[in-house]
Amino acid sequence: MLLHYNHGGAIAATVFVLLTLFAPFSLASSSYLPEFNAIKPRHQNLLKSAVLRQTSDEQKSDLWRPLANQGWKACDSATGPTPPPSPGNSQGYLQVFLDGGLNQQRMGICDAVAVAKILNATLVIPYLEVNPVWKDSSSFTDIYDVDHFIDVLKDDISIVKDLPEDFSWSTREYYAIAIRATRIKMAPVHASANWYLENVSPVLESYGIAAIAPFSHRLDFDNMPEDIQRLRCKVNFQALSFVPHIRSLGDALVSRLRYPSGQIEGGSKYLAEVTETQGRQEPGKFVVLHLRFDKDMAAHSACDFGGGKAEKLALAKYRQMIWQGRVLNSQFTDEELRNQGRCPLTPEEIGLLLAALGFDNSTRLYLASHKVYGGEARISTLRDLFPLMEDKKSLSSSEERANIKGKASLMSAVDYYVGMHSDIFVSASPGNMHNAMVGQRTYQNLKTIRPNMALLGQLFLNKSMDWSDFQEAVVEGHINRQGQLRTRNLKQSIYTYPAPDCMCQA
Repeated sequence: MLLHYNHGGAIAATVFVLLTLFAPFSLASSSYLPEFNAIKPRHQNLLKSAVLRQTSDEQKSDLWRPLANQGWKACDSATGPTPPPSPGNSQGYLQVFLDGGLNQQRMGICDAVAVAKILNATLVIPYLEVNPVWKDSSSFTDIYDVDHFIDVLKDDISIVKDLPEDFSWSTREYYAIAIRATRIKMAPVHASANWYLENVSPVLESYGIAAIAPFSHRLDFDNMPEDIQRLRCKVNFQALSFVPHIRSLGDALVSRLRYPSGQIEGGSKYLAEVTETQGRQEPGKFVVLHLRFDKDMAAHSACDFGGGKAEKLALAKYRQMIWQGRVLNSQFTDEELRNQGRCPLTPEEIGLLLAALGFDNSTRLYLASHKVYGGEARISTLRDLFPLMEDKKSLSSSEERANIKGKASLMSAVDYYVGMHSDIFVSASPGNMHNAMVGQRTYQNLKTIRPNMALLGQLFLNKSMDWSDFQEAVVEGHINRQGQLRTRNLKQSIYTYPAPDCMCQA
């Protein structure tokens, strides 16, 4: 948009910058999101000490030691769901329209299979809505191996890739323009199995098809038959496999992290596999850090991240555009939010956490992150602490990334895959990726560090604390937050806490 001003050039330039900053934009298409002022470290004293830190061999050994057997394992197939009625007895076709990002949609897919089982319906491969933040239109078949999905579940429910011709009218566009008798719009959050039998079964019987939209968090975690719970687990841990090109790229990244060779190709640095080296060397260890610090997260938290007035104005404007200014946390001060553990950790803060836990500057760190708010200015402090930090771009060529370029869901899928194959996984803030990875790694008894957000918030508020006291408090506060299995309580997600619903005692 072109705007004309009658004022001086300096004023016009300032207004132009303001308008550029406040204009609506796509987070998926913008690289890093600039602010007026360069971001300065907020914990300078701790950072100086952390850069010079020394880690003992004993501390390293304890940190990297795999989890001991915790008395739980994946259940044998013999204890799985009982055989369902034959597909010929299906009551009709079930469609679901899933919103959210990759991991929220993943949980929705698992619930959709369970609901189809409850209703004795034929499930149509779920439709993934375009995410309003990431603007990604990737479909189920772009992300997941659909043939594997159908094959693994063939003895549980009937699944079709597309509707037959008689029902081809049942599309997203059809439901978008008017109220339709075949659309269930008011499915409550965490609905019971009986709710679906009472409200959706009649639609299936009358029309032979039912479409549920929206469908996110629409099935209860409690009071479910054991076979339904086990089926949800089967979908999550067995049926959902990424498409081959995602697995292939993920395997390449894992290999390069374990066997670095530091070669240069095509003018772009990346670590290439060297078969000879793999044959001679022991595989190295690496940490995956999920750094969800994008503008969406920063704005929604209502916390102050040290960017000054410009950043506060930018985040306030963003909240107004996305949520009409409605953010629950905005009623609290920044200090109150930090004391309650409600502020996502910045790259600097997560770096200080890892350093205090004992990760030294030889640690190979894989950064799983789509966009970082503040860009390299914010990441630089983390890189000072962990100079061997890598990501998809540094570990692969542009040709290798061609299939995922500009597709947030596919890039997230690659990060998820690498995270599942890491020695240790840590997330900078709670969220769907964090929850899904905690569940997956619990299921496989893999080490996962869960930051103590309230403790860290309080420690970072104490500007007089020295490194020794900070490190002692961090280590003590995370002794039991490194993958120790916790059984699911009422109302908690089966996908985050898979025991006892998805696991059996060894």
